[in-house]
Amino acid sequence: KISLDTCNLSTMQRGQDNGVDIINDISGFVDVQNISFISKKKMPIIVMHMQNNPKTMQQNPQYEFAPIDIYKILSKRIQTLLSLGVKKSNIVIDPGIGFGKTQYHNLQILRNLSIFHGLGCPLLLGCSRKRFIGIISGVEKAEERMPGSVSVALASIAQGAQIIRVHDVLETVQAFKLWAAVHG
Repeated sequence: KISLDTCNLSTMQRGQDNGVDIINDISGFVDVQNISFISKKKMPIIVMHMQNNPKTMQQNPQYEFAPIDIYKILSKRIQTLLSLGVKKSNIVIDPGIGFGKTQYHNLQILRNLSIFHGLGCPLLLGCSRKRFIGIISGVEKAEERMPGSVSVALASIAQGAQIIRVHDVLETVQAFKLWAAVHG
């Protein structure tokens, strides 16, 4: 499957015309025109949470308790999408690790991933090579964070994440096969 990350309607339209299967909107589909387009085309979507916007998201992000706060926001987004004609079966949710979150928030979310199953949509995680992995592991270069990325992917799968976005596909698939064999 080919997914396209964009918040821009014309990019969504061009992507759909060129065989894109899934649209990922990091703004969480807040634009009604984007929702209308997706609804008409019956395309699967990824609804990601991000606090603020890409330019300001890391400027002192605040949450009472990140997993619950994000759960409530995603729940409202899902209800809006459903009310505007998007089928629930076409919605995947992403709590947006690293997007308007500190290391502390990211770990809160990862430790409590299973609560997101209450939203009734598949759960996607994109943690591969993220900054928090480098901070915890002491590995500065993103391209050297594969072992930490695989570890977080397996921990996410253990809590029921259905889709994992990774850079290191071969290594992650191999680790998952062994993890699944051991865990039965």
